[in-house]
Amino acid sequence: MSYRTLTGNQQGIALLGTMVIVLLLSLLASTLLNLSGQEIVSARAGNEAAVAQQLADAAGELAVAWFHDPQSTARDPRLGIFRERRHRDAQGGPSFFDPNGRSQFVGTSDQPDITLLAGNQTDERLLNDPEVGVFRAMRHLGQVEELKVYAPSNPGLLCTIETTIVTHATPSVRQSVVAQLGALNLRPLTAAVQVTGHLGEFRQGNESPVRVHWGDLRVGETLVLSHQDDIPTKSLMAPVTAQSYDETAQREDRWVEAWIGGSVLVTQPAPEQAQGLPSNLHEGQSPIPGVRLDQWTYEDLKRMAKRFGRYFAIDREGLLYPQGMVEPGRGLSPDEVLKSQIPGDQQGLIFIDTLDQLPPRTDNLGVLRVQAPYLEGTVVMQGHIHLNPSGSGATIKALSPPRIDPESTGVRTPVQLSGIQLNGVLYATGNITVTGKAKVYGAVVAGGTILATESRGTLEVWYDHDIGQGRFRGLPVVYRAPGTWVAKY
Repeated sequence: MSYRTLTGNQQGIALLGTMVIVLLLSLLASTLLNLSGQEIVSARAGNEAAVAQQLADAAGELAVAWFHDPQSTARDPRLGIFRERRHRDAQGGPSFFDPNGRSQFVGTSDQPDITLLAGNQTDERLLNDPEVGVFRAMRHLGQVEELKVYAPSNPGLLCTIETTIVTHATPSVRQSVVAQLGALNLRPLTAAVQVTGHLGEFRQGNESPVRVHWGDLRVGETLVLSHQDDIPTKSLMAPVTAQSYDETAQREDRWVEAWIGGSVLVTQPAPEQAQGLPSNLHEGQSPIPGVRLDQWTYEDLKRMAKRFGRYFAIDREGLLYPQGMVEPGRGLSPDEVLKSQIPGDQQGLIFIDTLDQLPPRTDNLGVLRVQAPYLEGTVVMQGHIHLNPSGSGATIKALSPPRIDPESTGVRTPVQLSGIQLNGVLYATGNITVTGKAKVYGAVVAGGTILATESRGTLEVWYDHDIGQGRFRGLPVVYRAPGTWVAKY
């Protein structure tokens, strides 16, 4: 065989091998291209599913906000279920639960307590309208198809919220998310001022320093007044204004009732007042029928503060220590913790423990000195409070309680209150001592008594009706219960 013949055969074999390799590479490239296309489709579908899930989750969060914002539920009477506490607890206060702990939400997924469907024109406007819809912020990505609220599956929780979203993608993705809510178990404060012991002493200059607007005064024992008109008369014709009682010629109010466990004593009675007490001043209420005082449980409130608020220890000098860690040189002054710069600078729930961080006794109560010019929050002191605001306070927007005359049921009057130094709750297991004149919009509770360091000292309180409904600014009404979130499909 010649050299030329061998070389030609080798070249033919090499060409055939090359063609096979090219064919295999072509097949491989085609396979990879197909797989890449499938991966792109899968990735796009996964991305759309993730977007749909996040939208459904966000819709659920907005529904949770309905429990907190009255304006968001005002457009549809059905949504009042999110804020209205339709039961009474064992002590008679408004509650989401009955005395046996059963939630007011009793429906099922098939028959929920409330259903909003995009297929219904009224619901569609409420849900997705680009101008007024609750979920209009997400309309460029998708729309809420359905929202349901029904009973929780876990005992002790409040309700289940189920939201279903449809995205605008092609093809569209439908996603439903379910979460259960718990309710913050903080008992409403149903009176403007509550005092467990006596209020005032039968000596001129040491009478009760408390002045109440828009709500009840409750005193467990004796009430001592300098003049009988220190308790305003109750009249449906009383003007609803921001004036303090020192600025008015006649002391009257639409909502004030005074409930006194013992007797009412007046150190400087006027002759024309000898005929008796006004009809809204009720004495001798103890032991029957009793004076109902709203009390917060130490351990429950302590746990609540550690989760939803701020928790502090206190030393004998009145310095505060975050998280209960008492370290020399690390204490904070009360002003550093309690001061609000402007209205809206909400401090939330602030719990200040006893000296030994054990339940309060007569020998472990610290003293909190509040001198901040303006404070907005819920301050719970497991001890005594000295209230001596250092400034003139702030002007805040407030709402009166609902008017009770037949022609204006449920109407609340907006008022601008000036000189307010505390906007929220002042709660002490011991005594509250006031220096000078202090003004509060909210509620005040003393496990002991309230007294003034001087004869002209006063504590004037305008009651915040929302606190009586269990709505405390800076604290959630409801929250997502851990471990209850589920993506259905």
